[in-house]
Amino acid sequence: MNNSPSLFEYLDQFKLNKIFSEGLKEKLSLYQFQNGEILCSKGDEIHKMYFLVKGKVKIYTTSPEGKALIVRFKTPLALIGDVEYIKGMHVLHSVQAVSEGYVISVHYDDVRSIENNRVEFLHFLLQVVTQKFYTESHATSLNRLYPVEIRLASYLLSLSSEKCGSIFHEEMSTSNLTEIADLIGTSYRHLNRVIHKLCEEGIIQRKKGSLYIKDLSRLRERAEGNIYE
Repeated sequence: MNNSPSLFEYLDQFKLNKIFSEGLKEKLSLYQFQNGEILCSKGDEIHKMYFLVKGKVKIYTTSPEGKALIVRFKTPLALIGDVEYIKGMHVLHSVQAVSEGYVISVHYDDVRSIENNRVEFLHFLLQVVTQKFYTESHATSLNRLYPVEIRLASYLLSLSSEKCGSIFHEEMSTSNLTEIADLIGTSYRHLNRVIHKLCEEGIIQRKKGSLYIKDLSRLRERAEGNIYE
């Protein structure tokens, strides 16, 4: 989607015009992604930095046994590939879209040659990386220290979007319960018990193989201010 007017609209919307030099703006591209699409996988080589400007993505890692562990969800404005750029390493965590959306991309080589000595860009990158490690630390603490009920409430809030006129997401399908259990660090059986309890209390509803949020305010109370973002 090169040269799309939307690219410049996103630059204005997120004030990236102040971050990017004129030379780098000529190197930017806009890409669209679909729900469920894998943007990058753990261990892959990566050569571009991606700026999430629309939609939501799930950041997760996998254990040697193949179990997934959620790191966080990200909404705009978020960066993908910044840590890998700084460290010169392969992809640290897998990134999967949980909605349709757009990213602005730029090749690492262009960033190095044009932006490496610009204070504005380096300051922006430092802020992003610092925030990223803060949210990762919070998600790790959430999985280790909080009860499953709080973790599930936080997970459902992370997936939900009132702006879309719906607080249901495809990942709330009950066919994904094993994956959800892995992501929030519990067993399938325990997760089922917690879901049953929240359904009995009228906070969520199980209908046609999916989970729906019935009482958003009470779900927020159960999450106790936590969210996987």
